[in-house]
Amino acid sequence: MTEISFSDMMQLEPHGPDTFVGSGPSYPWGGLYGGQIVAQGLRAAALTVDSSFGLHSMHAYFIRLGDASQPIRFEVDRIRNGRTFVTRRVVVRQAAGAILNMAASFHTAEDGPDVQAEDVPQVARPEELQDDSWSPLFGRRSLPEDIGPARVGAWLRLAEDLGDDPILNACALAYLSDDLPTEAVIARHPRRPPREIAHERFWNASIDHAIWFHAPFRANDWQLHDFKCDRLNGNLGTSQGAIFDSSGTHVATVAQEVLIRESRKPERSPASY
Repeated sequence: MTEISFSDMMQLEPHGPDTFVGSGPSYPWGGLYGGQIVAQGLRAAALTVDSSFGLHSMHAYFIRLGDASQPIRFEVDRIRNGRTFVTRRVVVRQAAGAILNMAASFHTAEDGPDVQAEDVPQVARPEELQDDSWSPLFGRRSLPEDIGPARVGAWLRLAEDLGDDPILNACALAYLSDDLPTEAVIARHPRRPPREIAHERFWNASIDHAIWFHAPFRANDWQLHDFKCDRLNGNLGTSQGAIFDSSGTHVATVAQEVLIRESRKPERSPASY
């Protein structure tokens, strides 16, 4: 993976009304990382929203495999500007066409109850585990065993301190949130091999992705990502997860649908699914 900081990734250049252009590094598997496109899409949407609104949810569909050698164009549509909610649509394009379609919602803070129903699982702390990240942009310390049936966990944190900017930290969490959902789906597969060689058995692609942001956090602090797969049918698996900060606060909820196929030779291009 070519070296680039997360902050550099978030530097999107204006290119006409509500249109921005960015770029990304090349990754070992080719193409672009879905979490990167989601994070940059959220950043583009936020650039058209007043700072009094905070990001509270996003829903995205991955359409095509991205190309790291090409610029990435983010086209923002101002769907609605309300008193307490703002809605944006973002279409991400490259030469082949649209690669991502996203809706993002922003909300002003309101006084009300704060109830956490999800308990953080009792697992090993990050300092007790070995780093197994595939990128210099973030640390990752996977739990050595599944938390439960088809349930996987890992501690993740961004390598870079983004300060207190809530939007940038939310974008960073979005970047990290695309890393673990597929592993939960693989854990549900009846022909699952040992975890360390699962990538040799299966080809996979993220199909859609959703995040609900519940509480502020710092992306360079350790977060526990806890994911499970409830359903795998016809090569489509649905993965759901909770993200907790190091104090046990439930800061985000994530859902993703993953396409997973046993590998064939020659491998099918992700752009053809």
